[in-house]
Amino acid sequence: MAGKVDAASMHGQLKAEILRGDHSPGDSFREVALAERFGVSRTPVREALGRLLQEGLLERGTRGLQVRRLDPEQLMQVYDLRILLEGQAAEEAATARTEMDLVRLDGLLTRDRTLEDPDNATRLGTNIKFHEALWSAARNPILRDLLDRLATHQIHAPTSTLTRPGRWDQSLDEHEQIIGHLRNRDGAAAREAMQQHMTTARSLRLEMFGHSIGQ
Repeated sequence: MAGKVDAASMHGQLKAEILRGDHSPGDSFREVALAERFGVSRTPVREALGRLLQEGLLERGTRGLQVRRLDPEQLMQVYDLRILLEGQAAEEAATARTEMDLVRLDGLLTRDRTLEDPDNATRLGTNIKFHEALWSAARNPILRDLLDRLATHQIHAPTSTLTRPGRWDQSLDEHEQIIGHLRNRDGAAAREAMQQHMTTARSLRLEMFGHSIGQ
């Protein structure tokens, strides 16, 4: 990589790689190798890795820091919390949203509908961008921070629930329904639709766990 980078930019790049699935659970992040890759000393590398550790993207393993491994029980707990908090965000967004928020959400939905058989990483990335736009529309920074933290835990799942047969198109239809409730400023309906949206994802994840155990 040409030129030197600071700890913040290094953290941002490594985090983006983990969220894209470029690194598998259990992959080691070694200070020396990263220092050589980015052309920096080990000090900024250590700082960047420390932030990733605090965010739950890395964990301590037998060979040092590594990409966090999937914990099925914890992942289901994340779904349970997201069902509650995503519903709250949708209800608040119905009141706080602006016309530009609706334009942004409509644009993201249109973009996703034009994708032709997107791969797992693309589905993960585009889906979280839609949800992030909705969280922003709620105008509640504390709620946004909590949801950001919860969403990072779910990237450790090897395959998105959006890859299940028919789920991608169904999910986009649900997104469209949620936007409609925001447009009508119907907070109760927005909450209910979002919670059902996330509950369906949770059920699919349980089903996927069941299939993996049976293999």
